[in-house]
Amino acid sequence: MAARGKRGEGSVHLRKDGRWEGRLVVGHDDKGYPKTRNVLAKTKRECQEKLKKLRESQAEPKPEKTKSDMSFGAWLDFWYQNYCKPRLRPRSQEDYENCIYQHIIPELGEIPLTRLTTNDLQQFYRRMKTGGRLRAVQRYGEGLSDRMVRACHTRCRTALGKAAAEGLIRTNPAVGCKLPPQNAREMKILYKEELQRFLIQAKEENYYELFLLELATGMRRGELLALQWDDLNFHTGELQIRRQVYRSHGELMISVPKTRASVRSILLPPSVVEVLREYKTRVDSRWMFPSLKKEDSPLDPATCRKRLQTILEHAQCRKVRFHDLRHTFSTIALEHGMDVKTLSAVIGHVSAATTLDIYTHVTDDMRRSAAECIDRGIGKKPARRKKKGDKAGKPEAASFQPYRGKYRRPGTGCLSQISENLWEGRYTPTWPDGKRRARNVYAHSREECEEKLAELIARTKAEIKAARAGTPAA
Repeated sequence: MAARGKRGEGSVHLRKDGRWEGRLVVGHDDKGYPKTRNVLAKTKRECQEKLKKLRESQAEPKPEKTKSDMSFGAWLDFWYQNYCKPRLRPRSQEDYENCIYQHIIPELGEIPLTRLTTNDLQQFYRRMKTGGRLRAVQRYGEGLSDRMVRACHTRCRTALGKAAAEGLIRTNPAVGCKLPPQNAREMKILYKEELQRFLIQAKEENYYELFLLELATGMRRGELLALQWDDLNFHTGELQIRRQVYRSHGELMISVPKTRASVRSILLPPSVVEVLREYKTRVDSRWMFPSLKKEDSPLDPATCRKRLQTILEHAQCRKVRFHDLRHTFSTIALEHGMDVKTLSAVIGHVSAATTLDIYTHVTDDMRRSAAECIDRGIGKKPARRKKKGDKAGKPEAASFQPYRGKYRRPGTGCLSQISENLWEGRYTPTWPDGKRRARNVYAHSREECEEKLAELIARTKAEIKAARAGTPAA
């Protein structure tokens, strides 16, 4: 049996046509798959020689170890470009480059690598906390956040650790630095009354299906907006999560999720499936939540974030982040009896330990309730009896009237009340000839007019699509 070559030296094998082929992995693409180059030769020895030359041409040049004038900035740039950047996703590259080229190198880049001390780094972190912010100073203050300071320290510590491993410095000066505390962001959730108002207002502003699906699954924002109709099986209710959308360098990017646990399938409740089935009849796109401005593009995460804040304000709810809707789903799921292992798989955590760490407050309450149940069973403590005045059954829905603003979502037409019992709906699209022509519907109530307007818009869009294709509409 032939001996296996060392990892990273490539492989040589005999092809069916009699020639020898050598292959070498020279890097990885944005999705993490290997990129290879090959050489061909008539003999095995010749192929091995060609592969050796290819390997040497691809080898990363190393800086001189004994060069005393090498600056910390030069080493940091070399470390990032050669050891980090090839394996990072575009969004992570943006974060690294912000730390390195906007903060670390301008402050510490001129210091010789061999003379960089722990005191230099400690003073740099202090300056970042007191006056390191470069943008939006009036809004956030002059100092950077604890999270940003810790991120810069992590880059410095890792780069200096590699320099120590290469023999460029004796010890890592970043070890032993005192850092700001690692405080997690405060978790906020929407309570039942707020959820009712929130969904009522979301329906009024034509974002009901998006936020209903989020609250029913707890998906990450990028995963939710990257959904396509092919990902949902309407017969079984199974939803496949296999991509994410994010913004990097001003452009929308689509990629596979970061971890294997994030690629998953979940089962939707039947009521949510029916809502999405009806919603699909009004969407003319392969994306489940398409962009309102760009054709064949998912909704921009920034647009979704801004719309969330508007709906929360109109619904008179507390200000929460989009990620807090994920916390809301997880909290409700745990409180209603879902076990931690199942929840971890549904929301795409790497392990149940991560879920336990995040939702400790919920699991503590669950354990306390379980202890009380056991105490009542063993200690014979009777449960509280219902009083005669207690109400039975589910609580009534919140009597919340949604806020109806002056402007509607683009592409949904406009509504106006002509008289007490007469409503008018108008839709004014741009036709293939470049002209805008309006169509109208009339009804005796707002709800009836909304239904007629939706049907009119669907018919008109079909006519426009058929006209552009040169075929008559059905």
